[in-house]
Amino acid sequence: MFNEQPSAWYAVYTRAKCEKKVADLFTRKKVEHYHPVKELVRARKIVQEALFPSYVFVHIPESRSWVVRETDNVVNFVYWLGQPAVIPDHEIALIRHFLRDYEDVSVAQVPILGEGEQRASTGGKIIAISRNRVKVELSSLGCILEATVPSREITVIAGSKIVNGHHY
Repeated sequence: MFNEQPSAWYAVYTRAKCEKKVADLFTRKKVEHYHPVKELVRARKIVQEALFPSYVFVHIPESRSWVVRETDNVVNFVYWLGQPAVIPDHEIALIRHFLRDYEDVSVAQVPILGEGEQRASTGGKIIAISRNRVKVELSSLGCILEATVPSREITVIAGSKIVNGHHY
């Protein structure tokens, strides 16, 4: 019997402005993928823009990486320490949650620390809630997601906060 490798999420780097084309090609090749987009209003039109420019996420076993590499407009996998970067399932779920439930979602790079400084790995957990903004660090991607939360959805309970029914 063949041993099926477990699937994992990987970030794929695409040519500039080709995320949607790559996502369409992955659909045709039956490669499970996620192309996070946010909606913006421009010139009185609603347009979709990639949340992570030049990135598409794929959920594949490592043995099928050749299918991704052969896809037009794919540059390569995003690497970390000489290996394709694996994105934990909970971080993909968190990105989906942010785009579904919050407004004005944006991405910022995590500041680089100086020599000797260490950052506690948050692994995709809420790192700040202030007024109507919520921030979460995606440690596998080295970035922070930030979004606006309608104030009617925030409740303070004994030093903790509940946002959209999630307790932080």
